[in-house]
Parts: sequence; C-alpha cells; structure tokens
Amino acid sequence: MPSFRAPVADSLFLLNDVFRMQDHGDLPGYAEASPDIVAAVLEEAAKLAEEQLQPLNLPGDQEGCRRNEDGSVTAPKGFKAAFDAYAGGGWIGLPFDPEYGGQGLPYALSVATAEYFIAANVAFSMYPGLTAGAVAALLTHGSDALKRLYAPKMLEGRWTGTMNLTEPHCGTDLGLLKSKAIRRADGSFAITGQKIFISAGEHDLAENIVHLVLARIEGAPAGVKGISLFLVPKFLPEASGEVGARNTVSCGSIEHKMGIHANSTCVMNFDGAVGWLVGEENRGLNAMFVMMNEARLMVGLQGLAVSEAAYQNALAYARERLQGRALTGAKNPDKPADPLLVHPDIRRTLLEIRTINEAGRALAYWAALQSDIAHRSADAKARETAADLLALLTPVIKGVLSDRGFDNCVKAQQVFGGHGYIVEWGMEQFVRDARIAMIYEGANGIQALDLVGRKLPANGGRAIMALLGEIGGYIKAKDSDAALKPLLGPLSASLGHLQQATLWLMQNAATTPDNAGAAANDYMHLMGLVVMGYLWARMAEAAFADADPAHAGLVAGKKACATHYVQRVLPETALRLARIASGAANVVDLPAELF
Repeated sequence: MPSFRAPVADSLFLLNDVFRMQDHGDLPGYAEASPDIVAAVLEEAAKLAEEQLQPLNLPGDQEGCRRNEDGSVTAPKGFKAAFDAYAGGGWIGLPFDPEYGGQGLPYALSVATAEYFIAANVAFSMYPGLTAGAVAALLTHGSDALKRLYAPKMLEGRWTGTMNLTEPHCGTDLGLLKSKAIRRADGSFAITGQKIFISAGEHDLAENIVHLVLARIEGAPAGVKGISLFLVPKFLPEASGEVGARNTVSCGSIEHKMGIHANSTCVMNFDGAVGWLVGEENRGLNAMFVMMNEARLMVGLQGLAVSEAAYQNALAYARERLQGRALTGAKNPDKPADPLLVHPDIRRTLLEIRTINEAGRALAYWAALQSDIAHRSADAKARETAADLLALLTPVIKGVLSDRGFDNCVKAQQVFGGHGYIVEWGMEQFVRDARIAMIYEGANGIQALDLVGRKLPANGGRAIMALLGEIGGYIKAKDSDAALKPLLGPLSASLGHLQQATLWLMQNAATTPDNAGAAANDYMHLMGLVVMGYLWARMAEAAFADADPAHAGLVAGKKACATHYVQRVLPETALRLARIASGAANVVDLPAELF
C-alpha cells in the first residue's frame, strides 16, 4: 500500500523564510496568520490528509463511483464521512470572506493545505476544490441575492459546486456551444443542453449541487461574445433557503476514464432547468474565467502534489529494496545486495523528481502570494504588478507543473521496476491520476498558446518585462554572495535564453503567426525552467541564512537540490531556445497527406 506524509517543514520554510508571510501584515488576513497559527493549520491539514484521505485513495480508485437507476451517483465507501470531516473543519472556506462564512486567512496558506489534500487523494480533493472555485466566481460576479443564498452553504460544505463548459461537439472552442437559455417571466432562465466531462457533477456527499453553466440566451450573438453564465442548482431552494423541489438537471452517465475513478465525471443533461444569470448577459466567459483561472492553478498544483506522493513512495522503496551492488563496492557486505539508493541512476532519478517538486511548490506558493496581493492590497500599483505576474504565471503553472508532474510519476514508477506496474503498490494509479492534469482546464498546448498569444503581449509586454527585470535584478544584487555564485551563473545564462526567445517571438511571430504556435510549448517550458531556477536561488539563499543546528539537514538538502537543478535541469533552456529559433517551417510545411 502506498503512503504519504505532508511536507509541513518545507511548507513552513517557504512561507516563513523564503516568502516571509509575516512581512505582509498589511494584507487582510495576514495579521491573523501568525507563524504559530500557520504551523497549527498546516499540522491539522496534514493530519486530515494522512489519516483520513490517503487511506481512501487506493480503495476509492478500485471501487469508483456508481450511477444508480434513478440517476443518482454513489461515491466510494468512506468518502461521505471524509467529506463531512473536511467540510466540518472549515477547509473549503479557509481563504474566503468571513461575511459569507469563510475564515479570511491567506490564499497562500490555503494553497499549501490544498497540496496535502490533493497528494493524499486527488479524486476526493476535486469535490471541495471545485466548490471553492465556484464560490470565487459567484462572489466576484454574482448578485447580492445569489451570493447570500448560495455562498455560505457552499463554504459550509452543505452544498457543492461544479463548472459546466464542455459539450460533445466543443471543448476548447466554446464559441460552438449549443446550450441555450430562455427567459422566464420571473427573471430566471430555462437552461437546455448537454455538458460532458463534468467533474463532481452528481454525488451523494452533499445535500445540493450548484452548477455554473455556460449557455447562450436566445437571440444572443454567435461565438464567444454571446455566451452567458448561469447558476443552476440540483434542488431549487425554498423561500427559507433550504432545498426544495428537484430541478430538471440530471446525470446521464458517468464517464469511463483512465484515472481519478473516485471522482464522478458526468454527462449532465439540462432539460429546461431553472437557472439564474451570473454577471452580465453575453459576458459569461469573463465571469467563468474567475473559476477557470483558479482551477488552472489548482490543476498545476495537482501535477506537483501527485508527483510528491509518487516521489515519497519511490524514495522509500529505493531505501528498502535490495538489488545489486554499488559500483564502488558493497555497502551492505553482511547482506546479499545493496539498496537501490546506492546506484547513481536511481539517485539521479530521485533528485530530478525532488528538485522539480520543491521548485514547483515554491512556484505555486509564490503565485498564491501574488493572488493575495492582487485581491487584497490597498496599494493600486502593487495590485497591478501582482495581477500582471499572476496572469503571466498561470499558464506556466498549469502547463509546466502538470507536464513535469506526470513525467515525475512515470520516473517514480520506474524506480519500482516491475512492481511499479502492479496495482497494490499504487504507482500506476499515480501515473493514471496525474495524466488528466495535462488535459483538463485547457489542454497544455492551449496554455502555451495563451501564454505566447495573450499574456506576453498584454499591456505592451508589461508583465514579461517586469519578470525579466525582477530575476535580472536579483542576480545583480546577489552577485557578491559567494555561496550563491555557483547558482547565479547558470541562472544568468538561462535568463539570457529566455530573453533571446522573447525577442525572437517579438520579431518573428507577428508577421508569421505559425512561429508563435510552433514555439509556444517550448517557450512555456523555458519560462518555467527559468522561474523555478530563480526560486531555487531564493530557497538556497534562505537556507544558507539559517544557522540553527537543528535545521542542518534542511540546509544541506536545499544546497544539494539547488546544485542539481542548475547542473542537470536548468541547461535544458538552451535546448528550448534552439527549438524556438528553428522557426515553424519544418512543422507546418509538410503536406497533411504525408503525416
């Protein structure tokens, strides 16, 4: 059976020593997040993840969700009790406004706890995770009446939430959607259509499910400019606010899929279901993007979290499994073989996984801090700068961390050899579960195109120039630090590669758009490599400043991982630049019939 231990010490190191939450006391919620409160919250989250969620992961995958004859769905055994414990602990509402039942604590702290829950049981975490995303969209764009009726119950966990975008004939190209909305006399709408791939679309964990649904009002313009967003509950609320009559929305079937079996991925049918407009008419995508962007950050976190769980199990196996002798001579002469961990290739594999995991964690936390600044700061310029950086990093986090997370799960599975292919060891489930993160919430190719086509040129390139300036400024400011110098040289070279790639796109993409399309994936990964290299330098700096003898292991580990990253991972930026600069001709000139 696989196991998981929440990386509480590393989370505290990042929040307290690297990003210094305590320096942001001017942000609402941060003054309440003292170091002792943060530590207590993380410990409680770890306890829930390790003791209640992780033991359900493998059996939940094997049992899956069951659709009953009446269209209801039963989640795997133990999920209802676990969800009640999760909701009862206030975890859904951790970063939300207390006015609606939230706790008002930093989003950065919520992201740290979310990693633990996802790593312990990614399929389970999607039920409350989608609920939080739906609440975020509702609080940003919903009417006061909708917010006050729905948000408190959703944050309490009595009601859950979903997002309904995809239809059988349209995924990314939402302008093709056919779901329609017809006005009703009382100001509500009748929603008709079919949605597919709806995570947590139907289940028995909560008394009501609140669907956020994209549809087109009759007479609205064609394409994405005519899409509106609607709130469609499974049960219509009574005047008292409690659940009443069943709405005409139902689960047609559960998708049979590669992984996340314990999450009910549904085909949802809306047959004149009563719904209410969220936000402005014909601006549904604008409203839904609040949920989509939060979901993209969470999907990137899924890639990291499942990779962390896979790494922990691969490391434990490498320490215990006796296989062969060390190349330099027997390390366990009194035993028939040495542990796998003595072999350089096993060590290389594990270090590659660990360095990406720890850098990915830092990237997720850094982005979460930008989100808090963008949404909570009283300083307009600080909000603008943070929002710019968050927008630039969102496709990178989603695309790079899910790509790398899946790769890491495969590498961790490889450490097990043949046992990695056997179900009870759990490694094949990590691989299956991690794979979806590369696909949903906008496939990673779309994330790369979003980065290159929208985020780079936005506001005259303001965000990318600020990012390049921040990293370059850091390298210059720390140039005299002897301990950091071995890291800063490679980082400077890779930053130069990112600058060259950015300039190449500026010069070649506008006149030949295919150059942007062909370069997008490599550019996204190039940026991710450089940003994670920058964060490794900051982590190393914080570790070197820690003189506590009790933390000697942490300091040594950070130094070794930072060195491995700049020596073995960061050089990939040269490869990415070479691919980008080769242009699109070889990609697009081959006639279709020759593929």
